[in-house]
Amino acid sequence: MMAKFFTPMQRRFLCFVALFALSGACRSQELVLAVARNAVSMPALVAEDQGYFAAEGVAVRTQECPDGRRCLQLLLDGKAQLATAADLPIVFKSFERTDYAILATFASSGRDVKLVTRKSAGITSARQLEGKRVATISGTSAHFFLDSYLIFNNVDKAKVTVVALMPEQMTAALERREVDAVAVWEPFAYLAMKAMGTDGAILPSPRIYTETFNLVSDRRTIASREGDLVKVLRALERAQQFIRERPKQAQSILLRLFKLDPAFIDWAWNDLDYRMALDQSLVTTLEGEARWAVREGHVSADKRIPNFLDFVYSGPLRKAVPGAVTLVH
Repeated sequence: MMAKFFTPMQRRFLCFVALFALSGACRSQELVLAVARNAVSMPALVAEDQGYFAAEGVAVRTQECPDGRRCLQLLLDGKAQLATAADLPIVFKSFERTDYAILATFASSGRDVKLVTRKSAGITSARQLEGKRVATISGTSAHFFLDSYLIFNNVDKAKVTVVALMPEQMTAALERREVDAVAVWEPFAYLAMKAMGTDGAILPSPRIYTETFNLVSDRRTIASREGDLVKVLRALERAQQFIRERPKQAQSILLRLFKLDPAFIDWAWNDLDYRMALDQSLVTTLEGEARWAVREGHVSADKRIPNFLDFVYSGPLRKAVPGAVTLVH
């Protein structure tokens, strides 16, 4: 009834003000998801690309970071409410703080991390790493893989010079002969091999370590927005179904977003397992990695190994994907 007292221009202005206010309210409820630049993060990328977050009724904005360690740090710095991260960064941070928790494991791989070497450095077997410079990313799954690989192959770790680099620095370091080998995950291993050409080689490796990739949130968000977290997990489950049922389309999304060539799919696709879960093996893995971190001096020997059940919050996943939680509390 009151509308007739406003001119058409005034009504348009009032509509604009209302829409602006609503959009601001929506932005204030937006969840920022820090996504690692890694193929194991693909469910999050597909969920955004296919509009699954919006379809589930939750506003999510993804923010890309080079690796899970830096994604987790964005979360802990309050710049994101969700992050994708492998198990090792979660373990290292657990010695410092307790204000975050794993909501789900959504991907895993037994061969995501690889050892890329320079043939010209005379490395064609594990034992030839002795006396060489090997780069990896400290405090990450690549770091744990390298240590495990050396132990498995009876390589004297004291004779290997480990160089700390970021994943995006690996290829250039190999090309400039600053290091002789790199332990790094995909797609950086693929990019290093591509750049090295005939001088590059992958050292053969058994499945000595299965990397998990997890969705992590801070305690404040968990306490205040559990309903939205359920929606996020439902969107990720839809994305995983999309990956299973339409792999070619999923692969094209990955190649487009990461600007990779199609050969990467043949290189890495079969090593990836996309499945939503929270199971006992996750806690067992975290405990083993924590013991390794203390034993190898990566954290202070007086640090107490945390109870990793306290770093898992299963409520949202139980609601989002019934049957996905087999963890025993």
